[in-house]
Amino acid sequence: MDRISWNQYFMAQSTLLAMRSTCERLKVGATIVRDKRIIAGGYNGSISGGEHCLDEGCYVIDGHCVRTVHAEMNALLQCAKFGVATENAEIYVTHFPCLQCCKSIVQAGIKKVYYAKDYKNHPYAIQLFKQAGVQTELVRLEEHYDLTSKSKRDLSSKMLHELRKLGASEEKLSEFEQDYERIYELEKEPY
Repeated sequence: MDRISWNQYFMAQSTLLAMRSTCERLKVGATIVRDKRIIAGGYNGSISGGEHCLDEGCYVIDGHCVRTVHAEMNALLQCAKFGVATENAEIYVTHFPCLQCCKSIVQAGIKKVYYAKDYKNHPYAIQLFKQAGVQTELVRLEEHYDLTSKSKRDLSSKMLHELRKLGASEEKLSEFEQDYERIYELEKEPY
C-alpha cells in the first residue's frame, strides 16, 4: 500500500475525533495543523461536565442542537486554553463549517479549511472565507483505510439486488437501502 498524503492523514484524524462526538444528530471532528504538526483537535459535544445528547437527547432550538459546542470551536478553544497560536494554521473538518464556526476560523487567523463533506454550506460563510482570503478545499477520505470497504459495499449492494429479485417487500427493502446509504454515505444507487 502506498503512503497516504498529508491531507488524508489529517482528515483521518478528524474522522477519528468525530467518533468521540456526543451529539446524536451529526458527528463532527476537527484537527488544527501548523507546519504539518497537529496542534489541537476537537469534536462536537457538550461543555465539560455537562449533560450529553447521548444521555439526554439533543436540545434543539430553531433546527440546531444548542447543547453542543462545535468541533471547530472545541479545537480553537483548546488552542486558547493552552496558549497555542492559530495564526496561519490549517483546519481539517469532517463537514463544511457552519456560519458561526466560519467566523471563528477567520478571526483565529486560520489560512485554509479542508473538509471531507459538504454540509449546508452557507453562502455567507463561503463569502466570508473568500473575503478573508481563507482557502477551502474538499478532501474526501480514500477507501484504502479499510481494505475491505469496497468489497463490503459491493457485497451489500449485490445482496440488496438479490432480495429485490426474490420479491422482498418494498417496505423492508427501503429500510435496508436506508441503512446501506447511512453506512456507506452514498447517493441512492439503482439495484
